[in-house]
Amino acid sequence: MRPLRIYVPGAWYHLTARGNERRDIFRGAEDRPLFMSRVAEMRERYALRLHAYVLLDNHFHLLVEPVEDNLSRAMQWLGVSYSQWFNRRHRRVGHLFQGRFKAIVVDWQSCGLELSRYVHLNPVRTGRQGLGKTDRHGHRQGAGRGVAAEGVRQRLRVLTDYRWSSYRAYVGMERKPDWLETGPVLALLGGRRREQRQQYQRYVEAGLLEGAIACPWERVRGQVALGDALFVERLQERLQGDEREQSGLRQLKARPGWERAVKIVEEMKKESWEEFRDRRGDWGRDVTLWLGRRVCGLKLQELAEYAGLSHYGSVSTALRYLQARLVQDAALSRLLSQATRHLSTNE
Repeated sequence: MRPLRIYVPGAWYHLTARGNERRDIFRGAEDRPLFMSRVAEMRERYALRLHAYVLLDNHFHLLVEPVEDNLSRAMQWLGVSYSQWFNRRHRRVGHLFQGRFKAIVVDWQSCGLELSRYVHLNPVRTGRQGLGKTDRHGHRQGAGRGVAAEGVRQRLRVLTDYRWSSYRAYVGMERKPDWLETGPVLALLGGRRREQRQQYQRYVEAGLLEGAIACPWERVRGQVALGDALFVERLQERLQGDEREQSGLRQLKARPGWERAVKIVEEMKKESWEEFRDRRGDWGRDVTLWLGRRVCGLKLQELAEYAGLSHYGSVSTALRYLQARLVQDAALSRLLSQATRHLSTNE
């Protein structure tokens, strides 16, 4: 099945490519600096905006915003340019990367904050740090163990000392290069720039304290899109292709209803909607509204009617309040990720 390539003006794309046979694509001290110089050149050549990045031993992640429909050409140039240099430098022949790059189109306004955290936590999300895939699955199933203070400090050292990601520039630990855009993600937190950096640092570091923060890829629709239902709906107008060959087209068109969102939150809280809907300070109502808006694609007025609110503006206020709470409350962030995953996958 061929992967879908969708150009959406104003959308961001998460790009990744892995070494052939999972072998390292960065071996020597010169490799990563050279690769980033190629990324900076690609940005200029193809009018891309780079919002976040991380380089691991055998793969990389880039969060970019194309201004034109030229992403495939840009990534082809990057892959060929770096592969030719790498092969000469290390006296090898053959393919460096494992097939074509993978691209997920992203609704940055609803997912940019979470996705940038995922990118920046990659150096720490390892079995050695107790945050590997098996560890995270165990935490989500309630089988994870707490981490000792020294373990947390070790994770923090790995995160803050890692040179080959954009995290240090995001939080002010090093000067931001001209080719990196940090403003849009930080602006999602509100407040002044210095306050945004501090909030962002707390938000990312919260992922080191708990192992249960879900991977955003668990909510990808049709293997091509990460965003709320309204974003996915806009994508459908741009899709082309034979559904028999590209099953992602069918997956993008599926959307759960309000009743399913309510049921999921009821199961998590072990209470009925009527019990917690009007309870002051209870997270259940706001999480259900968030699911209804972001996953089910319901209008604000529809949500107001479902929740018994007098005006749709109350829904908007509740969602903003929830977003602010998520930055400070790691436990609530885990609950929301779990609920979103269940609703998106129709579990």
